[in-house]
Amino acid sequence: MLRQTSVTGHGIEIRIVCPDLEEALAGFFSILRTEGAEAHFHPHPLTAEEARRLCHSNGRDLYYVLVEEQQVLGYGMLRGWDAGYDIPSLGIAIRRSARGSGLASLLMKFLHTAAQRRGATQIIMKVYRDNLVARRLYEHIGYTFRDAGGTQLLGSINL
Repeated sequence: MLRQTSVTGHGIEIRIVCPDLEEALAGFFSILRTEGAEAHFHPHPLTAEEARRLCHSNGRDLYYVLVEEQQVLGYGMLRGWDAGYDIPSLGIAIRRSARGSGLASLLMKFLHTAAQRRGATQIIMKVYRDNLVARRLYEHIGYTFRDAGGTQLLGSINL
């Protein structure tokens, strides 16, 4: 006999950015700026204009948000395909209030699957040497790092 269970509240979703998410993504970028995230996360401007561009993009690069109850908690991307690269570059940002909850790992594993479905066999990323929490997460997931010169390390993972 099957038992039905009910779940209260809303779930966590990972959604591809689209015009419906423009305002939410712009708000998330604003929060990241307020939190000082630009010190370690600056793949593009964290502005409303950039949110608009991303939400209306028709390129091959992939941009996602992690949403709970209509609130963006995280943002992830796989870039480089639009520029002609075979190996995408991964970037993620999680708002401060959601860190330490496993959402970064969830989002990264989702991005790995999305990259594999696009035919990628490897992903690269950069991380600042002093961003120890992020480096531990990436190494735990399986990234290996080498010197990229200056203050950053270049990481890669085979899918």
